[in-house]
Amino acid sequence: MSELVAEQSTSVEIGRRAASRAEKRMLIDGQLVAAASGAEFDNVSPATGLVLGATAAADAEDMDAAIGAARRAFDESEWSTNRALRRRVLLQLQDAIEAEKEYLREELIAEVGCPAMTTQNAQLDWPLADALRYPARLIDEFEWERALVGGGLFGERNARTVVKEPVGVVAAITPSNFPIEVILNKLGPALAAGNTVVLKPDPNTPWNATRLGRLIAERTDFPAGVVNVVPTPSNEVAGLLGTDPRVDMMSFTGSTAVGKHLMRVGADTMKRTFLELGGKSAMIVLDDANPAHIIPGAIGACVHAGQACAANTRMLVHRSLFDEAVTNVTMAFGAVPVGDPVLPTTLVGPLISAAQQKRVLDAIAGARRDGAEIVVGGAVPQGLPAHLAGGHFVAPTVIVGAHPSSSIAQDEVFGPVLVLIPFDDDDEAVRLANDSAFGLAGAVVSTSSERAMAVARRIRSGAVGVNGGMYYGADAPFGGYKNSGVGRQCGIEGFAQYTETKTIGWRLPRQSAVQNDATKR
Repeated sequence: MSELVAEQSTSVEIGRRAASRAEKRMLIDGQLVAAASGAEFDNVSPATGLVLGATAAADAEDMDAAIGAARRAFDESEWSTNRALRRRVLLQLQDAIEAEKEYLREELIAEVGCPAMTTQNAQLDWPLADALRYPARLIDEFEWERALVGGGLFGERNARTVVKEPVGVVAAITPSNFPIEVILNKLGPALAAGNTVVLKPDPNTPWNATRLGRLIAERTDFPAGVVNVVPTPSNEVAGLLGTDPRVDMMSFTGSTAVGKHLMRVGADTMKRTFLELGGKSAMIVLDDANPAHIIPGAIGACVHAGQACAANTRMLVHRSLFDEAVTNVTMAFGAVPVGDPVLPTTLVGPLISAAQQKRVLDAIAGARRDGAEIVVGGAVPQGLPAHLAGGHFVAPTVIVGAHPSSSIAQDEVFGPVLVLIPFDDDDEAVRLANDSAFGLAGAVVSTSSERAMAVARRIRSGAVGVNGGMYYGADAPFGGYKNSGVGRQCGIEGFAQYTETKTIGWRLPRQSAVQNDATKR
């Protein structure tokens, strides 16, 4: 952990430090500006419930200006065609973020409530390593054009070129749980492909996005309007991104309900949509699994208080191992460190808001009413320090006895809640794993890699980890089947989805066709 974070003793202190450096202005058309109305909204610490500070609250006028700036930058500047410029400014942004990396780390702990240890992986260090560098490299490596010779009505006299071009104006709408990770993995490929962007961060975690806006404005050569950062607490204002015909594509990460709404409202203007949505991922523990390997996978459901769409929140365990697994997982969950996210030992910090805390507690209460047993957790943890009394905490929770079709086993909870369900053979395990409206991720544990891989290939989800294998990376496509979304983030597939495809065909002169034929012979 950085010395900067280690110096802080509580979330109260780190919140004050983060607030002293926070960027409250939005970025529109290359300028850092307050809202046209002068309005602001509070940024609240999830750990303490205290107001950290304020952020400019965009209204319809601000959103209109941001969309207009992005449209002009795409239509009237060289951005969409100048690949060298795109590569250069993306790497400038990389350097600028690196220079403020430790301030950003503090800011994430303060406004996201993520445990400090998670900033060493998916919250910050992992995406910062390659989320911009990888798409910057793809600018040179991507197949922007390919030739098709012959075929069609004119045979050998027919020539065609397939051209990849940017989509246009992209609305990037990002969540609160892993905000900088999602933002960088949207901005990187969208910008590298030549699009312009209007970024609308989650109102619960605006400062990491507005910091990027300041870095873009002050420390890079991004042309005005290419990136616009527009925080707002208003769903109505945010909704303009889905209805404005000047926006060509929506790239959204968040709940399935909101994703479906965006798909519906975007249909009138035929917007391209990338949706990375919810999950209820299953970890399958086969009968030959090493019991010692079960606990790490189970604990994954607790990381960042379970606020991860890909978390394995259903554990399907072979009946021969089930009782032992329940005992061991219950002990492990009871020992998981819960508390101030600043502390390097904390694994479970707060949920993002009081409303989310209530949703999680209500889901647990619903499971109890349905006849399931809460074997550990299930309530607000006791014994937290006084300065965390206003925080939004839920104790790590293990549930058994839930029917596979019950709400707690089917619905995304987005909290530190794990449901254990027994099965009798591999076919039943696969059936239970696939018996879900979601299909985002999953895992398989077995001492036989061959057997585990065979099961993994039968799971209907966009990602599967086998025996602890990691599928994450800027070069690895990530996204879901079914209600878990449309499209993929990262990888060549994630880059390509920010492009349009144009085919240009022309008829070769007769002499050229004769020469081509002679060359072939």
